[in-house]
Amino acid sequence: MWFPLWEPFGYALPARWQADVRVIGRDRLDAFCSRYADARPWVEAWLHEVEGMSWNTPRDIKNRYTAASFLPGNVVIFNVRGNKHRLEVHVAYRNGLITVLWIGTHRDYDTRNRRR
Repeated sequence: MWFPLWEPFGYALPARWQADVRVIGRDRLDAFCSRYADARPWVEAWLHEVEGMSWNTPRDIKNRYTAASFLPGNVVIFNVRGNKHRLEVHVAYRNGLITVLWIGTHRDYDTRNRRR
């Protein structure tokens, strides 16, 4: 897989390339919140906050979400509601896109990712 030079090394993008973040996969978040209503306030607050930000490096995410975990391939894991649930996203720093890959309970996350 090809990465622009600045992504794997954490270099900041030039200002003209910075963009607000857009979230793809809201339907997954809505379906999850329909099943686990206690997560809805956190998810809505996260969406509102994220869509107004510009993330250029993993450090930008870590500065705001200190408990976020980073996996290869620009995958980020967020703890939802104090680690009760997990949100797994792919971040395209250059394009300002976040794709929701998966959201579920911590137990489901552990079961799903035993091979990692």
